[in-house]
Amino acid sequence: MTALQEQGRRAKAASYTLATAGTARKNAALEAIAETLTKRSAEWLAANGEDIAAAREAGMRPAMLDRLTLTEERISGIVEAVRQVAALPDPIGKVDKMETRPNGLIIGRRRVPLGVVAIIFEARPNVTVDAAALCLKSGNVCILRGGKEAIRSNRKAAELMRAALKSAGLPEDCVSLVQDTSHETANELMHLDGYVDVLIPRGGAGLIRAVAKEAGVPVIRTGEGVCHIYVDSEADLDMGAEILYNAKCSRPSVCNAVECLLVQEDVAEAFLKKAVPLLDRNRVELRCDGTALAVLGDRAVPAADSDWDAEYDDYILAVRTVKDMEEAVEFINAHGTGHSEAIITTNYFKAQRFLDMVDAAAVYVNASTRFTDGGEFGLGAEIGISTQKMHARGPMGLEELTSCKYVIYGQGQVR
Repeated sequence: MTALQEQGRRAKAASYTLATAGTARKNAALEAIAETLTKRSAEWLAANGEDIAAAREAGMRPAMLDRLTLTEERISGIVEAVRQVAALPDPIGKVDKMETRPNGLIIGRRRVPLGVVAIIFEARPNVTVDAAALCLKSGNVCILRGGKEAIRSNRKAAELMRAALKSAGLPEDCVSLVQDTSHETANELMHLDGYVDVLIPRGGAGLIRAVAKEAGVPVIRTGEGVCHIYVDSEADLDMGAEILYNAKCSRPSVCNAVECLLVQEDVAEAFLKKAVPLLDRNRVELRCDGTALAVLGDRAVPAADSDWDAEYDDYILAVRTVKDMEEAVEFINAHGTGHSEAIITTNYFKAQRFLDMVDAAAVYVNASTRFTDGGEFGLGAEIGISTQKMHARGPMGLEELTSCKYVIYGQGQVR
């Protein structure tokens, strides 16, 4: 048995205990995690500092460094998210359907955990805690595999959470971290079908597609974020400029940041003159089609075909003009990843048509795509943004981390 198989075996054994732990014990464990992360935050920050130093030496770009960085403020936010998860209703044991059949059988459908959830993610140490908290509250054991850039941060976070679980009387193996960040170990985890029930990748498009292609266990795809904002001919241009600036610049490295602006050609010049001064605050590089390039001149560069499908995770924005909303919708459905899309318009009927026609997990009218987030949606936190059309779509909170079982009560019925 390999080290990872042993880790999987221990996780599976812990899953049977956690599945029946009850809400009070799970909440106590979450509170213990929150307290431990707070009291020992200096240790987590020190480990993160080592990761940051190594990443800078390796030439990691600023936007990705931001994803990797922990601060006291960010740790406080992570701890608060853990407590918010603890305060949420427990989905486990909830019966969402119960009926009596003509033969007298009473058949119900009850919410149960998925079991062992493996999560492969990149350089975001907050994911380590967010994922563990959501899995714990929903009765799932998690096996976490982060990227090499955050390995010191992730090891410390896992160490602290495991200590907290032990103090709360739950198995440490409810949360475990894959210590080896090699591709070989990641591949082994993708095929740990004897122990892993569901695999969730969180990261860039390359990671997600590789996992979906190679995995030998069920996969929930998350996070590919080629998001668009369409500025309609009947838009409030000042509002649109502010929304675009927020969606691109508030945190360009996250999956709900906008990557492509579509602007109706009749208002393209007027809108760009309002938006570009805002984007200049962060020196956003603009990659434009011919019409937008004619307006912006030296401020922009010509777009390549690959720009219409790019997830930049950086201060780069593709800009394309369209003749009407129908062309915008057609473009979004062809080039989007099903994550988050937005229209800026004052026309109610266009807004409703956009909501109906765009194929994405979250579709906005006159708001930033940056709101696609578990906390913002009232879910406490999320384990990822699912872009699939299975049982989970959009921010994946507690309910999306459950399955169901049918429970049947009889009085001697036979068939």
